[in-house]
Amino acid sequence: MAICDTCGNDYWMAFEVRTVSGQVYTFDCFECAATKLAPVCEHCSCRILGHGVEVEGRFYCCAHCARSVDERLGERIRDAVGAHPG
Repeated sequence: MAICDTCGNDYWMAFEVRTVSGQVYTFDCFECAATKLAPVCEHCSCRILGHGVEVEGRFYCCAHCARSVDERLGERIRDAVGAHPG
């Protein structure tokens, strides 16, 4: 069995995640993996589980949060998923 790096649970179905930088983590569920590895939105503090938005090295869950922090971003940033192309 393996111990989860987030919650400490000893679980027979635990899995490993290897990062490009060579770190190896063990988790017992995806929730623990997200808690440990997912970036946090700099505006609303939610975990970014989708694509999110990166602006000047800062991460946000959506364009709205990015604009809420810096109004100068204006139309340069928008959510593209599901957006009408025209």
